[in-house]
Amino acid sequence: MTSGNTNSLQQGRRAGITLGLRQNLAQFMLLVAVNALVGGTLGQERTVLPLLAGQVFHLDLYTSALTYILAFGLAKAATNYFAGTLSDRFGRKPVLIAGWLIALPVPLMLIFGPSWGWIVAANVILGISQGLTWSTTVVMKMDLVGPSRRGLAMGLNEAAGYLGVAGTALATGYIAANYGLRPGPFLLGAAYIALGLGLSVFAVKETQGHARLEAANHTNAHADAHGHLSNREIFTLTSFRDKSLSSVSQAGMVNNLNDGLAWGLFPVLFAAAGLTIEKIGILAAVYPAVWGAAQLVTGALSDKYGRKWLIVGGMLVQAAALAMIAVGEDFGIWLTAAALLGLGTAMVYPTLLAAIGDVAHPEWRARSVGIYRLWRDGGFAVGALLSGIIADAYGIPAAVGVVAGLTALSGLLVAVRMRGKDHHRLV
Repeated sequence: MTSGNTNSLQQGRRAGITLGLRQNLAQFMLLVAVNALVGGTLGQERTVLPLLAGQVFHLDLYTSALTYILAFGLAKAATNYFAGTLSDRFGRKPVLIAGWLIALPVPLMLIFGPSWGWIVAANVILGISQGLTWSTTVVMKMDLVGPSRRGLAMGLNEAAGYLGVAGTALATGYIAANYGLRPGPFLLGAAYIALGLGLSVFAVKETQGHARLEAANHTNAHADAHGHLSNREIFTLTSFRDKSLSSVSQAGMVNNLNDGLAWGLFPVLFAAAGLTIEKIGILAAVYPAVWGAAQLVTGALSDKYGRKWLIVGGMLVQAAALAMIAVGEDFGIWLTAAALLGLGTAMVYPTLLAAIGDVAHPEWRARSVGIYRLWRDGGFAVGALLSGIIADAYGIPAAVGVVAGLTALSGLLVAVRMRGKDHHRLV
């Protein structure tokens, strides 16, 4: 063990730092609550914005209506990368607080925006905020629990975030149906931002010391050889060179490609079929609700049985659900498909994050998570462009069918390329 590692261990002991879910339960659960608010801030848009595009701003082309998802995805993807670098350099808590501060104008822009350009600009700001807040809560939970319960930790984190999305999508659907598309739904988002900022400033504690303690305890000699890498080396390793990291990155991108499709086009598809706003709200909520709740189980399962085949199975379940939505014509079929889509996503989402944590060295794990999330949330932008172009040319069912095929191919690529239970061996 190097002198630097010895010093980190001694400093950790003096500060009373220990790794583990049980040992850090209070702070961990606080971060779960904070991430639920992060998800709720995103959920304020899920039901309402696709309807706002057509009914208030009279956008005809799907590609034009989906510009807000394109803007959100690009902003969030880029910010994810910088969130990892910034949290390594300045600490996790300052980055989390900055993310909440940046979100403050978003509800006002959504409420009072006189043109679609204001809505797109609000989503650029929201994407930056989400990149900082969600990325940091992920990294902070990884810091706290250490290596043994990482899948469970990511399941709890993502469950909280997407149950926040689902609950808010359902609530805003009800508010919009009874009080109009503006301003009511977005007042809920304003309350979430205020509460999230207050908790982050006054209650959340810095966790970077936990990552340093884990790095000092790191005993994998091969991984330790990769303990001091440049940002460019980490980017190349995560994106292309390492079989597991790169497999995870492409799967994450395709997963959010189909989530961008669901966010932007599903409400329009359901409205065109004559469904009421209340039913559209239910469908918009069921998908992230199942996604959120099932992650309480799937994250822990990946700890026990490994990451690879849960990811493969999840991508194939998502593909089947998307195919059902493409051919479906009524509420019952779409409800079943939305639940299946949520289940498939739950199998994948926390497992991908845990797999990154398995392979990446603690010294640069935050940056590797940021790079993975750059690719993953870039899927929002790709999904908005691809599905919008295909929907304009051939209709929404065709766009959904194409994305279903891409999702199945992504799962097969993971099956062929990703390593199995040997999570910690870098190529």
